[in-house]
Amino acid sequence: MRVQINKLDFKGQNIYVGIDVHLKSWSVAVMSEGTLLKRFSQNPSADALHSFLTDNYPNALYKSVYEAGFSGFGAHYRLKELGIDNIVVNPADVPTMMKEKLRKTDAIDCVKLARGLRSGDLTGIYIHPQEALEQRSLIRLRETITKDMTREKNRIKAFLYFNGIQYPEQFDSGKSHWSKRFMDWLRSIELKTRYGRDTLQFYIEKAEYQREMLLRQTRLMRVLSRSAHIGSQLKLLTSVPGIGLTIGMNFLTELGDISRFRSSDQLAAYIGLIPMCHSSGDKHNDGDITLRKHATLRCYIVEAAWRSIRTDPAMTMAYGKYCERMKPSKAIIKIARKLINRIFFVLKRKQEYVSCVVK
Repeated sequence: MRVQINKLDFKGQNIYVGIDVHLKSWSVAVMSEGTLLKRFSQNPSADALHSFLTDNYPNALYKSVYEAGFSGFGAHYRLKELGIDNIVVNPADVPTMMKEKLRKTDAIDCVKLARGLRSGDLTGIYIHPQEALEQRSLIRLRETITKDMTREKNRIKAFLYFNGIQYPEQFDSGKSHWSKRFMDWLRSIELKTRYGRDTLQFYIEKAEYQREMLLRQTRLMRVLSRSAHIGSQLKLLTSVPGIGLTIGMNFLTELGDISRFRSSDQLAAYIGLIPMCHSSGDKHNDGDITLRKHATLRCYIVEAAWRSIRTDPAMTMAYGKYCERMKPSKAIIKIARKLINRIFFVLKRKQEYVSCVVK
């Protein structure tokens, strides 16, 4: 006698889920190995997605993907906790057909992600542990505060110029600007009405507030730099001429586990210090450095390169040789590339850098 089976069991089968993440909703496409099973919109919740999958495709192997963006990695951590094998991809790395570029919708985007996941065309980006991301947020805050402080200083300068106020002779040098004496002079400026004085006072208070914020961030960064898991690596990194506390902390929090890079070339590619190239047949052309980059680290490594040519004899000599056949702006990129080799060496080998001696 035959018995009707009314229990679903997808054991051993893969279910692929593409998620187009938005603030108030997720567009979801669900695929099996052979076909598109379902496409729908849901609340932005990993738990809701997990409930749908377990109710409709019980015991399957769930694989999901979404694009990196404003939403960060909270959904990724939760999906992992729920047993869904999730990856996050760079939007620029998602294969897209021409018709998908010409007619772009959320429904098309989530299907595109599920299709790419099923075919194995998508590679997930490296995602730091949640604790490391919070530490990185503290270090990134420094750049934000610095930019805000620069804006406030420029507003004060613009206000002075607009009202025809000239700096006294003792403040003609830019190095003396924003010192305690300079701030006292700003407070002593007399304007014709109380409204002008109040406006200038608001500008001064905002600039001083940003300075206080930067001081507090610096103190917290120093506390973090002395922690057990960062202190030893920072000591290795700062042994390289040109790298100090700020640059070192940025590199450590942005790179994470150095073992994920197989070579210094891969690290240079991640930072964005490799050339673009175009090869076809017998022709091979190398261009300028790639447009794809980690903007913050590339900026800091070039800054460190300028410092290193003043403190490291080997870098000074190399920079001089490069300048004989190229512009200084291109020569310093070569120095930055050498600096990446040193960073990779000290972190990978766990050995402090030993400066060479020019005889």
